[in-house]
Amino acid sequence: MDDTKRRYLQQLMELGEADLVLPGDRVGESGTQSSSQMAGTGSLVPPAQSPAAGRAAAAQARSGAPAHLKPVAAGIVAEAPAAGDDLFAADPLRRLGTLDALVPVIDACRKCALGHSRLHSVPGEGNPKAGMVVVGEAPGATEDETGRPFVGRAGKLLDDILKAIDFKRDDVFICNVLKCRPPENRDPEADEIAACSGFLSRQLAALDPALVVTLGRFSMARFNPGARIGQVHGTFRLADAESGAPDALTYAMYHPAAAL
Repeated sequence: MDDTKRRYLQQLMELGEADLVLPGDRVGESGTQSSSQMAGTGSLVPPAQSPAAGRAAAAQARSGAPAHLKPVAAGIVAEAPAAGDDLFAADPLRRLGTLDALVPVIDACRKCALGHSRLHSVPGEGNPKAGMVVVGEAPGATEDETGRPFVGRAGKLLDDILKAIDFKRDDVFICNVLKCRPPENRDPEADEIAACSGFLSRQLAALDPALVVTLGRFSMARFNPGARIGQVHGTFRLADAESGAPDALTYAMYHPAAAL
């Protein structure tokens, strides 16, 4: 066998081929000549390896990978997350399971400009086991001064509405879409609603209400996106699945301030 065939045979043997037929070789009656028969009695001497190739081969041997696979080049190594970690639950609000635990977090919030302009945050108040939650739009001047929701003129009208259906403030939980007062009682802006969205979601998760009464179009839009308050006012609807209260019914009302 000439040197060219010998080198070719050696390469194929390293790839795991056991029985080979080279072009021009004869096949005897007993079948195909094996690679060892074609190699003769002489031993095949592997070509000299470079130091880098030797290190790669050693690493390959330690990993248990087949010899014919090329080693993977070294690169950036990223450790797997610890067991039980949730890559999509990094929001610290998820760990706050009670309404009381949310209060200092809301008070410390500076996610939007309202956190710097307000006097007090207004998280909400009421019965933590209430089956009904009343959600307004944003605190007003009196709420900003006291840190309590619906205690101004609109709040007195809300008390009358609750009394008319044999409810008291202590029977429900009252809160707002925004937890801080917008300047001059202007409408909530999109970035402010987004900044407070997680707080309202955690409150709803803790309360798990059967009924959410929405006061005003910004509150209604949280639970019935795409609806118009003139069309849904005074009607019951299922809450949107992404609202934070997916199992609740909603009852849409105009904001009490609209009657003042």
